[in-house]
Amino acid sequence: MRRFLLFAIVASMTLAVAAPNVFAGNPHFISVTATRSGDTLTVSGKEAGLGNETQVHIEVTATAECINGGGKHPKAVNKESVSAEGDFPVQNGKALFELTLTASFQPDCSPPMTVRFSDVVVRDTEHNISKRLGDF
Repeated sequence: MRRFLLFAIVASMTLAVAAPNVFAGNPHFISVTATRSGDTLTVSGKEAGLGNETQVHIEVTATAECINGGGKHPKAVNKESVSAEGDFPVQNGKALFELTLTASFQPDCSPPMTVRFSDVVVRDTEHNISKRLGDF
């Protein structure tokens, strides 16, 4: 009986130490890049430290502004919040993602005006982590 009790205690302690390492992760973004083409911003990246999860929910938000040739934002109506979101599969504790945001101004932001995306933020909403990007 004593030998069984000792075995049970050692097994329980081993499981208590090993289980968090198997199930818990340390979610973090490894790389996140953004490229602008006209009125579209494409954000892609890689998140790691996801443990045994099957998917992550990624959300990208930004402010799109129509900027004139002098670098100024001429009208408040040519400014809007844009966002995109999606679920991405996790393989071996890592997830690759790509989301596209498109600005649609009324009136159009046509040359010589250009679209600038600012306050670009990428979030993993399930793990409450985020990464702020620059202006594009």
